[in-house]
Amino acid sequence: MSVLVEFFRLESAGGLLLIAAAMLALILANSPFAHAYQSLLDVPLRLGVADYAIAKPLLLWINDGLMAIFFLLVALEIKREMLSGQLSNRAQLVCACGGVLVPALIYVAFNRSDATALNGWAIAAATDIAFALGILSLLGSRVPLGLKLLLSTIAVLDDLIAIVIIAMFYTQELSTLALMLAGVALVVMIVLNRSGVTALTPYLLLGAVLWVCVLKSGVHATLAGVATGLLIPLHDRRDPRGSPLQTLEHALHPWVAFAILPLFAFANAGLSLAGFGLRSLLAPVPLGIALGLLLGKPIGVIGAALLARMFGIGQLPDNTSFNVLVGMGMLCGIGFTMSLFIGSLAFEHGGAAHVDASRLGILFGSTVAAIFGYAWLSRYLPRTRADNR
Repeated sequence: MSVLVEFFRLESAGGLLLIAAAMLALILANSPFAHAYQSLLDVPLRLGVADYAIAKPLLLWINDGLMAIFFLLVALEIKREMLSGQLSNRAQLVCACGGVLVPALIYVAFNRSDATALNGWAIAAATDIAFALGILSLLGSRVPLGLKLLLSTIAVLDDLIAIVIIAMFYTQELSTLALMLAGVALVVMIVLNRSGVTALTPYLLLGAVLWVCVLKSGVHATLAGVATGLLIPLHDRRDPRGSPLQTLEHALHPWVAFAILPLFAFANAGLSLAGFGLRSLLAPVPLGIALGLLLGKPIGVIGAALLARMFGIGQLPDNTSFNVLVGMGMLCGIGFTMSLFIGSLAFEHGGAAHVDASRLGILFGSTVAAIFGYAWLSRYLPRTRADNR
């Protein structure tokens, strides 16, 4: 239980910091310091030796490099939850699938006539677990543990589906040589795992090699973090109480919650609102994203939950009333981090206009989902004695 308390404490505090970082980015992007903010993100950084080097602006080092560490942590959490049985409940998987499918259909309905805009169909697919738990933390002890677990599990499954979507739909031209080298690094890690090697250093070094190879291959580099995380052993055969996976997970969690995700939000949420108005928000791309988050997520999650109950597919927490489920569905509409990330991939070659439009939809949809979700749960969650004093 102490592990869960620590997890929720970190996610909640990290979610509040994430909100602060996004607000700071918006303020800077709409202030006299806007040019300095953009210049900072464009600073070129080069890492390597002689001709063998990677040169990218700071923004891409954050999105391709630091976010690989975020996906490494996501993969560790997914593997632990799958092997410990937390993700074995089919009702949670059904809810997650509904929460991905309905927003995608809403987005496609608004953008079906624009081939470039259609690339953003998955932007509203995932839930930002840190942001959502940060909002839940504002409700204090009124939030039951079962609701936190349900929201976290759906968000983790959302991330898993988003990872599959990125791998299948958001790849560039492929380099055969780089893919072959990536395959070699992957095979060596598999051999280490099968041989019972539990030291983290070999996996992390090979993971770094895998990241470089995947980056050069045309497949998005963050998937190297996923592959590495899934190959970290959960158990140590020589020490039944030891877990390399949980050791790494606990080491990474504070860095991801308090540094990587806020830095990503700061780098990607800086949207200049000059010239934007109601007409801008009603354009197909931002409207499709915003409605996908605001309506598609709760409709998909709640509808799937009701179907799961009707057909006896798994179980939801016993103390989760319909009204509380509605509030949780609203919080699932906070797509923020993963939505910004997928948006940057979807419109990487589609021009700045589509990128800005997607950011507008994400920021508006996620913000309103957070406000509505908080207000709804504040109304319907049972009050404790302390609340009534």
